[in-house]
Amino acid sequence: MKRTIRFPRAVTAAIVLLAGLSLTTQAANSSSWVGQYRDDKFLGDRAVFQLSIEQSGNAIQVSFDAAWDDAHGAAPEAQGPATVSGNSLTFKFEDSFGNSGTGTMTRAGSDIVLTINPTHVADSRCLAFYGKNMRLKRVAK
Repeated sequence: MKRTIRFPRAVTAAIVLLAGLSLTTQAANSSSWVGQYRDDKFLGDRAVFQLSIEQSGNAIQVSFDAAWDDAHGAAPEAQGPATVSGNSLTFKFEDSFGNSGTGTMTRAGSDIVLTINPTHVADSRCLAFYGKNMRLKRVAK
């Protein structure tokens, strides 16, 4: 025998309202990540690393690039989709040298702390730029 549970209209309306508020809160939280972040003294003042977070609707995109100050070696550019989960933003990326991987960001005031984990290495010259607990400052508009 099938049993059907029926909720009063007020309960159904409350559930729909709470679900909508949850989606609105998540969208608001994700938009607060949007911006430019940079470290001009990266790798002991020998390189620059910059990262951009953009959002269009519910889609979030992370782009970053890095280069040595003296222009030697590789200068990777990368991008990929991102998602917000709690107090962190996670993303996947593929760089201009064929490397790919994942990244995670957490907030540090108005700055971010970034960890990049390469999962496929096609060109190891880029690995110097991919590490753990890299602090990037938010760039003023």
